[in-house]
Amino acid sequence: MYKKIIIAVVVLLFTGCSSQKDIVGKAAGMFQSVNKEEAILLQNGADKNFCPRCGMDLIKYYKTSHSATHENTVYQYCSMHCLEDHLGDGVELKNPTVVDVDSLKFIDATKAYYVVGSRVRGTMSKISKYAFLNKDKAQKFQVEHSGEIMDFYKALDITKQDFKNYR
Repeated sequence: MYKKIIIAVVVLLFTGCSSQKDIVGKAAGMFQSVNKEEAILLQNGADKNFCPRCGMDLIKYYKTSHSATHENTVYQYCSMHCLEDHLGDGVELKNPTVVDVDSLKFIDATKAYYVVGSRVRGTMSKISKYAFLNKDKAQKFQVEHSGEIMDFYKALDITKQDFKNYR
């Protein structure tokens, strides 16, 4: 009897451990996440899957991902928070892009419609920020999840408040 129980426990442990490796993104139940195949990673190198500011997984936090270029190097951030953190170092970042929640493609951040402060959890901030290429899609998201629609610059100003006690 004990032998059967021990075998059952061991089988369950191995089953649980092996399946956890495959849980990424959507399977984990986070709105920000996507499957590995859906993510576009813009950085190069061994750490291309990770935010250069905080180290968070870019696939897990894909729908809040931003990118920008500094001195011919593309940086991909898990969030607008980490983009602003880099700007806070006094660097000049060019060509900011953001993931369009609808298409999952990178779009020009300065042309995006941001839904800020929705009930959907954000990344690196208590105030969520999700971007859309299409204003109608942003409005639909806003109706479902609340928040305020604004442009990149206003959303960035709100993000700067995250740092008011640190800089």
